[in-house]
Formats: sequence, structure tokens, C-alpha cells
Amino acid sequence: MEVTPGLRRDPVPDLDAVGEDDQLVARIRTEIEREGPLSFARFMDLALYDPLGGYYRASAARPGRDGDFLTAPEAHPIFGAALARAVADAWDRLDHSDPFVLREYGAGTGALAVAILEGLAHKRPDLAAVLRYEPIEVEPRRLEAVAARLDAAGHGGALAPKAASPARPVDAFILANEVLDALPTHRVVSRGGILREVAVTWHDGAFADIEVDPSTPELAARLDVEGVTLADGQRAEICLALDGWIGSAAAGLADGVLLLIDYGYPSRELYDPVRRRDGTLRAYLRHRVHDDPYIHVGRQDLTAHVDLTAVERAAVAAGLAHLGTTTQAEFLVGLGTEGLLQAIQADPATTIEDYLAVRSALLRLLDPAAMGRFRVLAFGRGWPAGTDLAGFGFRLRRGHT
Repeated sequence: MEVTPGLRRDPVPDLDAVGEDDQLVARIRTEIEREGPLSFARFMDLALYDPLGGYYRASAARPGRDGDFLTAPEAHPIFGAALARAVADAWDRLDHSDPFVLREYGAGTGALAVAILEGLAHKRPDLAAVLRYEPIEVEPRRLEAVAARLDAAGHGGALAPKAASPARPVDAFILANEVLDALPTHRVVSRGGILREVAVTWHDGAFADIEVDPSTPELAARLDVEGVTLADGQRAEICLALDGWIGSAAAGLADGVLLLIDYGYPSRELYDPVRRRDGTLRAYLRHRVHDDPYIHVGRQDLTAHVDLTAVERAAVAAGLAHLGTTTQAEFLVGLGTEGLLQAIQADPATTIEDYLAVRSALLRLLDPAAMGRFRVLAFGRGWPAGTDLAGFGFRLRRGHT
């Protein structure tokens, strides 16, 4: 997610007035009193996904200028128009599977789906005719809003039947944009060469950190297999949930592509003892970012940078081939966003305001200090050997590793 100060012209929001979900806080406190300190992964799971009060279980999706953070699809439809080219390339290389599924995890408001479907309708009507869109959302109520948005945009016919399941293997382009960063993560700290887990307790009327013995040997094992040694006093996040998520997504892919877009680093960079000594856990609320996960419970987003090394290992273990890893900036340039911008500029219907808006959004999507630094990872099954997914050519021509 990108923090977007300056986008809002209304007064700075009173974050204290946002409050928290008192009933959710009470349930978490009761669990601590009953079970003892919780792993942070358990706390984060409840804070974000509890059916009755979790942040992502609200009836309305949270991204957008009026929400808590801005994602690429909400910045401008040009992001989805570019991704449509990758979807079409995958379909071409898979011998025009019919039907072909676009399965999106974290469908949110449906903004990305509409932009992709619109791009295909204009440039690849042959694919649009056989494509079926499957939105995957943790909160079922949001699927109705997504369906309504597709209908309003004239793409309701592309929506897959409600009975569609992500566990059903299909020929597909599976997409997850900024999903992995919100998976529940453990927190650890090194003390004199000993790994300790940073758990959650209740103290003096509030949630607080408490250091305990690791809740599972998998935490140390993850660091060991990646060759990571934390410096004394260094804090870090270890997302064990990555393996299960990747395995589940891969199980639903017959032939096709799994494309992941998120912010993160390979393990050697993620666990850098100088640049990220305190870890990467952050909270997002009303386009503000801070590092206190224990306030505004149920009302703020919690994220941590993604361990790309762990993602790649999990995908290969699930039987997928690693097609490439690059930055969002390079990926979008490789998909021809410059040409898309020129086409928008040349369109007589484009006003100067429209052009400036798309140009500004594209600069933000490409800016290495903003969304441009996000990583794009592609994995495939049944993918023709020796070929690259569209969008990765720019990186390869520049000789990046």
C-alpha cells in the first residue's frame, strides 16, 4: 500500500476519533487471559480477519482516496490496462484455452478487474469472449459490490458462477495484488544469539509486547534455510502463512500463471541488520502510516514486507516454475505503458485534466521511491520453456539479475 499524503484536501482526519472495535478488543483480551500471550500472527489474524470485527471483514473495501491507503488499481485504470496485456500474452502462449479464467485474490472494489476487462474488450475481444472472472474475497458481502461494478461497466457476463471455487484447478491467470503483505506474521527478536518471539499480552489496560520462547521451531528453521542471522537486538517478521497461501493458490492452477505484486525483498535484504533493524511491520489508517499495531484494533490495516525468497521457495515446492521477478516499474514499462499514455493523449475525447491525471498516476506507479519499487513475481505451470511472460522483457534487456 502507498501512503498518499496530500491527496486529500479536507482537514487532516482525527485518528483518535476512529476508535477501535471494542468487542473485538474484548475477545482478544479474553483469549489472552485464557490461553496466555498470543503470537503476533494470531493477534494479526484476529485484528484483520475476525468474522465479526476484523479490518478486512467490513462490508466495504478499504482502498481508495476515501479509505486508508491507495493501491495501484485505485490510482488509475492504466494499471489494469497494462496488466490486460500480460493476461492476453499468457492466453496466447497456452494455446487459447477455452474457457480461460482470470482469478483475482483480494478483488477489493473490483477496480482492477474492470480495468483489465475493459482493456481486453478493446484490444483482445477474442480473449474477452472466453474469459471468466473469479473474484476471491475474504468477506463474501463484497462480492455483490464487485458484481454490481462489473455490471455497471458492461462486463457482468464475464463473471464466473458463484459456485466457482479457488480450489478447482483451471487454466488461468491468477493474480494477487498487495495480498501477501497482509498475511498474519510472527515477530521475533534476537537476544544474545537466542531467538525470542515477540508475543502479545494485556498490560495496564492495553495490548503490549512480551518476549517468549518461540511458539514453533519453524521460525528458526525459516531463518536457517535462508542463511539469515539476526543481529543482537534486531527485530523481524517471519510469515509462515506464505507457504500455505502459495500452496493453495498453486493447487487451483492447471496450466497458466500466478502473478504476485507486493512490496518486499529477498531475505538477505529484508533482514538487513542496519536498514531494517526494527522490522517492517506498519499500520495504515486514513492515508497515514505508523508503527503501533495495538491501537485502532479492527479499524486499521496491518502489513509487513514480503519475504520474496520464501515466496519463490514455496511456489517451486508447489510445483510451479519461476518465470521471473522484477520491479513494478520495469514490469509496467515492459508492458508498454508509454504507448498506452500516448494513446490516451492522442484520443480527442481526452481533456487536459484527464491527461494530467493519468500522467500523474503513471509517474506514481513507476516512481522507485513509491509504487515503482514493488516487486512482481511470476510463476507458471504448463508454461512453454524458454519464453518469458510479457512485462519481463524490459528487465531482461537491461541485464538485471
